[in-house]
Amino acid sequence: MTAALIGLVALLYSLVGHGGASGYLAVMSLCGVPPATMKISALALNLLVAGVAFLNYWRAGHFDRKLFWLFAATSIPVAYVGGRLELSPRVYCAILGSTLVFAAGRLWMAEAEEREPAASPAVPVAAAWGAAIGFVSGVVGVGGGIFLSPLLVLMGWAGAKRSSAVSAAFIWVNSAAGLAGQLSKLRETPVPWSWVGAAAVCSVAGSWLGARKFTAPALRRCLSLVLVTAAFKLLKLAF
Repeated sequence: MTAALIGLVALLYSLVGHGGASGYLAVMSLCGVPPATMKISALALNLLVAGVAFLNYWRAGHFDRKLFWLFAATSIPVAYVGGRLELSPRVYCAILGSTLVFAAGRLWMAEAEEREPAASPAVPVAAAWGAAIGFVSGVVGVGGGIFLSPLLVLMGWAGAKRSSAVSAAFIWVNSAAGLAGQLSKLRETPVPWSWVGAAAVCSVAGSWLGARKFTAPALRRCLSLVLVTAAFKLLKLAF
């Protein structure tokens, strides 16, 4: 059952170039997986799914290398630092629950229409945003795409497809940095192979469809309800 839900999350998130860590964390929290295992598993699955998504969006011609590095240059080292932090279970549940609420809102209101970018962000502005997103990503155990994608679109720095491509690469490097920080404390990656297989197959299908065919706002809205349910459970444990 858990593997099937992991696969569904990978399918829906990869449609928009995301790795799905917030969705995996929601599934695992509902299934009673320990927090330490949740963070490492979510980041490992993120590496797989975001990597597949990036390849499909890059091959479709949507990747902007310069825009990516404006944010990634500061996010990578800070995500590593965030991944090394030790948090109490209550604090972690509070931060993760709040993150899932944000992710749910992002998925619910996501638009599929392409927009032409108005301008590139100034280097100091992008660096500051990259560092902030990287830190939260490392602490919680996500890649940061749920924060970067709406920022790029709302600020007019990228359209929907370009935002997805840049976010997929951003998610991958932040997940790698955050996972490195986690593994510096725990020398194992307890990710069941059934989860890996489900995520791999579904991410190939989802990212190909998202990059070349369509997005699925109605399905993402259904997923947002799952995130809200998990967030409510986590916030109850925190408070």
